[in-house]
Amino acid sequence: MKVDGVFAGGGVKAYAFVGALEVMEERGYEFTRIAGTSAGSIVAALIKAGYTSKELLSLLNELDIEAFKDERMSWLPFQAAKWVHLYFKLGIYKGDALEEWLSCVLKKKGIRTFADLPKDSLRIIASDLSQNRLMVLPDDLPLYGQLPEKFSVARAVRMSCSIPFFFEPVKIYDRTKNGARSYVVDGGILSNFPMWLFMDGRTKKWKRPVIGFQLSPSTEQMPPNDIKNAISLYRALFNTMTKAHDSKYIAADHAKNIVFIPVVDVSATDFEMSDQEKDKLVALGKGQTEMFLKGWRY
Repeated sequence: MKVDGVFAGGGVKAYAFVGALEVMEERGYEFTRIAGTSAGSIVAALIKAGYTSKELLSLLNELDIEAFKDERMSWLPFQAAKWVHLYFKLGIYKGDALEEWLSCVLKKKGIRTFADLPKDSLRIIASDLSQNRLMVLPDDLPLYGQLPEKFSVARAVRMSCSIPFFFEPVKIYDRTKNGARSYVVDGGILSNFPMWLFMDGRTKKWKRPVIGFQLSPSTEQMPPNDIKNAISLYRALFNTMTKAHDSKYIAADHAKNIVFIPVVDVSATDFEMSDQEKDKLVALGKGQTEMFLKGWRY
């Protein structure tokens, strides 16, 4: 059965998507169009490139995630250099290692630019902080004078994964404005779960069945933010920013199309996860998807 799929952001929690994909393959589901934000964009791009759940698991098991923490060389002690890079480069780590890895694994499947994918089959969310703009890639690239068919898929995914302050923002130059520079960061800032992408704006209906994969409990099970001090206030502010825009698409009438994978004890940047923890996430994604499909009616 052909469906459209949406994968939420969540950093390393996305291991759970591998288990979800395994179940979808076993049940004969095929993704016609896929959208993703942040880590969800990595999974979405690899699926559209032709990677199976088995291949994805093999890729991730062989991957040294710690290598993505590619700090710049400096004569300063690491702690001091970290703050210097954060101030001047706007991020502790460069993010180049992530893009290079993505470029390599996509090329193995013959994917370099969006021209190598079926038209409209992949959409990636990013946030342009300079222009106060939510970016849908590749759709919005012409707004910057960029040609989608020549734009790197790996670069687009890196844009979506540029966690603020953790990775340096990606720069994109607007050719329609004499090369004006924009700083692009994680799409989760503006839309962490872009289920709205596949809804017809006029009819408010789906073109075909859509299944979303969310790395959190359902809204009814989500605990409220516990605000006690300035730090918890900032955390609550960030959580609200990443969830409020999408919340109306997770209302009761759409929640029936969402696989909620309640990953609550892993942070998005927990790159030091053990193999056992990764296996638990894969098993959780598999179990929740099996449970979802038993009751899903499209």
